Amino acid sequence: MTAACFKPHFLSQEHSKDTARSARMEVKMAGSTFGTWFKITTWGESHGKGVGVVVDGCPAGLELSEEDIQIFLDRRKPGKSRYATPRKEDDAVEILSGVFEGKTTGTPISMIVYNKTQRSKDYNEIAQMYRPGHADLTYDLKYGFRDYRGGGRSSGRETIGRVAAGAIAVKILNQLGITFTTYTKSIGPIESETFCEEEIEKNPFCMPDAEAAKKTEEYLETCMREGDSVGGMVECVIHNMKPGIGEPVFEKLSANLAKAICSIGAVKGFELGDGMSVAKVKGSENNDAYRMAEDGSVQKVTNHSGGILGGISDGSDIVFRAAIKPTPSIFKEQQTVNKAGEEIDVNIKGRHDPVIMPRAVVVVETMAALAILDLLMGSMTSRMEYVVRFFS
Repeated sequence: MTAACFKPHFLSQEHSKDTARSARMEVKMAGSTFGTWFKITTWGESHGKGVGVVVDGCPAGLELSEEDIQIFLDRRKPGKSRYATPRKEDDAVEILSGVFEGKTTGTPISMIVYNKTQRSKDYNEIAQMYRPGHADLTYDLKYGFRDYRGGGRSSGRETIGRVAAGAIAVKILNQLGITFTTYTKSIGPIESETFCEEEIEKNPFCMPDAEAAKKTEEYLETCMREGDSVGGMVECVIHNMKPGIGEPVFEKLSANLAKAICSIGAVKGFELGDGMSVAKVKGSENNDAYRMAEDGSVQKVTNHSGGILGGISDGSDIVFRAAIKPTPSIFKEQQTVNKAGEEIDVNIKGRHDPVIMPRAVVVVETMAALAILDLLMGSMTSRMEYVVRFFS
């Protein structure tokens, strides 16, 4: 679809009627709920009083504290290095419901993180213009109204609710032996060529390769001097995945994982296993051969499929990648238009990340956990023997 297909309200003869109509109607925004069995609903805006989430479907009896959640929120909070937005927020979580005497009650868990250092005046200039790379234009096209302060619901701050809910999902999955290793695969043209898990927490980019992290630091310094930003790739490996998770048609594990990851605002691509490279190889190269393991189970020799076949987990590691675009808020001059239909140049002000990947790593991990746990719970009734075993 070309740019000519889009028709902003200021080019429409019906603009005044649409504006009057929207003033009379309650503006509703759907699509803030994810999951079927383990369901979450995020809420709040970047510059509102706070952001949060309601989790429904968490089993009773799970030991849970605010400290359990805070560990994950600390991985995504701003201001941890010079390569993240300088906005200083504690991102301290409060559990408002669903936990009693340190254990979940089985009722909805509501959590909140208060916004404390928002600077809404930084965004006054962009109230009447559309920032390149942001959702400003599409929100106006859809709703005829938007919260321009930091992007409102389209802000990366919305992911706080996802991470808080995903922390619970990770804790449940960990009790089943399912664990996650998530890291920055690449930033700009620099890719991790070696893997050292301990290195991931030692550098500000969450890269498993110390040499790649050093090159990234030099590259980012240049980008920052130029007032620019850069994108990259996050890779996630899910270990000890249980087989048989996922449904064969519209609720495939691969499809739900893709939806979960692509629902993250900055994600522009999703790859499972060998991903896009499968388009260049032969079937004999892409198929995973089978052999018998010493314990009598069927074992894959390779894992080109990324741990999922026919939309169902096969028990091997799930491996996927998320391509993340450069931060759209940059300090270089850009061309845009305003609501009056005038072509203008803009320099974005405010506090912005020159690179998103380090803070996005935990968002990718927790969204994957939410997708897996939801389908895992749904799989509990896939066999009659499971139902009989449970109720007998």
